[in-house]
Formats: sequence, structure tokens, C-alpha cells
Amino acid sequence: MVNLKNYNVVLKHFVLLLTFISLIACSSQKYQVTKIEGKKIGITETQQSKTEIENYIKPYREHIDKDLSEVLAYNPETLDKSKGEWQTNIGCFLADITIEKSNPIFQKRENKTIDICLLNHGGIRTLIPKGNVTARNAYEVMPFENSAIIVALKGEQIIELANHIIAEKKPHPLSGLNFTVSKDLKATNLLVQGKPLENDKIYYVVTSDYLSNGGDNMAFFKKGIEKFDIDYKLRNIMIDYFKDVDTLRINNDVRIIKE
Repeated sequence: MVNLKNYNVVLKHFVLLLTFISLIACSSQKYQVTKIEGKKIGITETQQSKTEIENYIKPYREHIDKDLSEVLAYNPETLDKSKGEWQTNIGCFLADITIEKSNPIFQKRENKTIDICLLNHGGIRTLIPKGNVTARNAYEVMPFENSAIIVALKGEQIIELANHIIAEKKPHPLSGLNFTVSKDLKATNLLVQGKPLENDKIYYVVTSDYLSNGGDNMAFFKKGIEKFDIDYKLRNIMIDYFKDVDTLRINNDVRIIKE
């Protein structure tokens, strides 16, 4: 019996030892970075040759180039943002077609009508030359991914909008709104769609998503009562308009008059 007792004691100690070793082995170990090595690998060592890559890309490039180069309409005069103190022919054109193409969508979805369009002069990146126009022209004029957003503004914000244009002294694309620049550089005689502005009335202004968030210092858009995203990129508005007409309609009527 004495021998068995001693054997049990030894066995218990052996089990405890095994348990202790297991716990140590299972415990998380901490590692430290002691050295970082690297080497330059030439791209030709692991990838296809330049010729093979070019041959792979070529069909896609040709397909895209064909789509962008297809003649969609004819432009009767060069549209240029550099000519005009308060408005330019390209600005008027872009603002007009933005209302024209956005309005049916807005009317169908919200049963409301767009009153005004305001875009920014800086967003026009190049001119549209006289002659045939293509989708490439649209990408060159508006290379950004901006979408059309409609903001509901009160009449008092429309006055702010007009005064902002005067203060900026930039011919921002404008449609649906006419006003006079007074001698003290304030907006007067404001007309929306040919009717006198009403301070408490809600007007629907289509603009870009960038401007609708107060971009380009247009803080009045942040005072909007509602915003509507019609999921329509400004560039696609241009392309769709080109596809719908034979010849671009250019409206050079005077929208801003200076006393």
C-alpha cells in the first residue's frame, strides 16, 4: 500500500508537469520585426512583354475610340466660355439643355417642374468647336462624374444666388432666371421663367451634386428645403441631347442686364 501511495503522488506530479508544459506551449507568442529585405523586380520578369500587353488592350481601345468618335450632331457655332462678361454661349447652352433633359424625369418622379438651372463656370473645361460633335466633346467639356441634383429654394435664396453671381463676376451657366445688375451691384428685377420673383415661393433649381453641397462658395444651396437626386450625370445629359438633335440649338438671349 505504501508503494501504491508513492506511485499516485508521482503520477499526480507528472500530470501537473504535463499540464504546465502544455499551457506554456499554447500561450500566445509575441513577435518582433527585426529585419526587412526587398529587391527590385523588373516588370518583364513576371509579366507579358510590352507588345503582348499592347495587343491585348488594342481591341478595347479601338472599340472605345469608335464610340467616342461617332458623330452625333452638328454645332453651328463655336461654344466658348471665355467670351462674355455675364454669360457665355456655352454656359447658356449647358444650362438650357440641363433643364430640358432633367425636367421630364423630375416631373415623372416628383410631379414638379424645374424653374432654374445654375452650374459653375469653372466646371466647363474646354470649348465645343463649330462642326460635328461627338461623345468625346462631352467628356472633354465635363470630365468629372458630377450628377444633376435639384434643390428646393425659397425666393430669398434665389436673390442670394443672383447676388452671388454678381459678386463672383463670373458668367456661370444660368437658365430660367433673368435679372438686372444695379449700379450698386445688387440683383434687381428678378424674373423666374418670365414671372416676378416671390420671396416665399419655393423654386426648384437644378445644379451639380458638387454645388448642391455648397461647393464653389455657393452656400445658399445648403439652405435648401429639399434635394432630389435624379441619377443623371451632367455629361450624359450632353450626350443624350447630342443624340436627340440634328443640330445644336443655341439660345443667346440676354439673361443678365447691367444698368
